[in-house]
Amino acid sequence: MNWEQLLSLKRFGDTQKRERIAQDETRLGFEVDFDRIIFSSAFRSLQDKTQVIPLSKTDFVHTRLTHSLEVSVVGRTLGRRVGKVLLERHPELVKLGYTFNDFGAIVAGASVMHDIGNPPFGHSGEKAIGEYFKTGNGLKYKNQLTDKEYQDVIDFEGNANGFKILTENRQGTEGGLRLSYATLGAFIKYPKESLPKKPTQHIVDKKYGFFQSEKAAFLDVTEDLGLLKKQSDGISFYRHPLAYLVEAADDICYTIIDFEDGINLGLIDEEFALEYMIKLVKDKIDSNKYHSLQHKKDRISYLRALAIGVLINEAVAIFLANEEAILKGDFDKGLLDKCKYEAQINDIIKLSVAKIYNSKEVVEKEVAGYKIIADLLDVFVTALNNKFDGNQSNYDNLVLNLLPEEYQIQEEQLYDRIMQICSYIAGLSDGFAIRLHKKLMGNII
Repeated sequence: MNWEQLLSLKRFGDTQKRERIAQDETRLGFEVDFDRIIFSSAFRSLQDKTQVIPLSKTDFVHTRLTHSLEVSVVGRTLGRRVGKVLLERHPELVKLGYTFNDFGAIVAGASVMHDIGNPPFGHSGEKAIGEYFKTGNGLKYKNQLTDKEYQDVIDFEGNANGFKILTENRQGTEGGLRLSYATLGAFIKYPKESLPKKPTQHIVDKKYGFFQSEKAAFLDVTEDLGLLKKQSDGISFYRHPLAYLVEAADDICYTIIDFEDGINLGLIDEEFALEYMIKLVKDKIDSNKYHSLQHKKDRISYLRALAIGVLINEAVAIFLANEEAILKGDFDKGLLDKCKYEAQINDIIKLSVAKIYNSKEVVEKEVAGYKIIADLLDVFVTALNNKFDGNQSNYDNLVLNLLPEEYQIQEEQLYDRIMQICSYIAGLSDGFAIRLHKKLMGNII
């Protein structure tokens, strides 16, 4: 892979190459990507989607939206710092007009949308959709789908749904948000289809990055960027190098900030938690400043800022030290998996799993989410298929009137109809999914 191709400004529908040197410096193409994401309805729905604590009644716990904004800030810093060195290593990029801010803008754009495809109720939402088709009423559709189509639905993936949202053709909006291919490439952490599942231990095979419905768009992006194809069955590529920075930005934020939320909520004892954090920042901490802070929130905020800075430094150093291996597809782990603080990070994650993610409050609401998502899928998939077959009831017609217009299109293929509804359900906020479920179950009018 080469950087000039990887930094492509091309957008869906372009017939000519967009030259970096010809860009308007007051509104760069990569910055336009960020703006389009921020103004999209899919991004707005993240304000009421779970990050750690579903439907929290407090005002300081992170949502998917605040988490995404914070990841974009960290991602921008990672991109700029890496970009500054890359331009020194590859002076031909400077002659073409690229600046270190371009790297920051690409990573920030991909970072701010990294969760845009996630269903309501956190990662349990993905599992709830999958289990509806694997063990629930959706199992009846298995024999009517190809193996890869069925794998898409039983292993429903927020990353792939995000790519669908960003690139999906609709009448009048061909190419979705029409983002630059460089930003789309940095967004795709797992550039493969759903089968074969986890064929290797390489990080790119951990999950998958596109549904069969977006295969053509995916191949268009990978071809333009010159991503390296893996030697494997099916469609599979090595990552765009900047995807490693997007992943690192997310890892840094959820490791540290989810932990901070757990402390502030009282799920993790402060003294116990601070011991974990101090291990991570012991080389950077100013003891006098730390002990001068009187309030728990201030002490935690100070340690959080230091921890994020420490991990940013680590991620930048590891990326730059392994640039050649990354470009060749030989770097098989996430950046933080190679850092000297791996043990401390794992300790924090283990404590977060035990005290936060498996807390009673979280588990109770995830259980409710399973039921809500299964019921919504059952009602809408059944109604849409009944209408296609000409067997719809009056109830089916009423239900379908609740769908936004873009989800009422009569697709010929069963797979496409199922994906219509999965995409609709995945796009719901936590609160709206609960209200819609109550209405459909006759609990409120």
